[in-house]
Amino acid sequence: MNGLHLTADLRGVDPALPLMRDPAVLASLCREAVAGSGLSGVAELFHRFGPTDEQSGITGVVLLAESHLAIHTWPELGGVTLDVYVCNYGADNSAKAEALMAALLAALAPEVADVQRLRRG
Repeated sequence: MNGLHLTADLRGVDPALPLMRDPAVLASLCREAVAGSGLSGVAELFHRFGPTDEQSGITGVVLLAESHLAIHTWPELGGVTLDVYVCNYGADNSAKAEALMAALLAALAPEVADVQRLRRG
């Protein structure tokens, strides 16, 4: 159960960014960030809330061989929450989790990012 759990509450994210409202764009960003961090995505699901007129937020998850990435957007509030958890059972994946979080923060460019780090196990 040894692992690292990162969470971030973002404010001041540009609501006009396509990744705030378009599940395909957000999924692509997440896939690229996962691969770029050296983690292994094994499945994913992204869902837009509300009507399909691209005005509603998205919730998405990428199942990792090492654990998971979850992301939730609120374009109407300019807010995003992120959750990155990696297990460190066979190897220490902490640096990869930090790299994944950094890539997502760079893409989202929030005015404020409240990032928490919790050692699990």
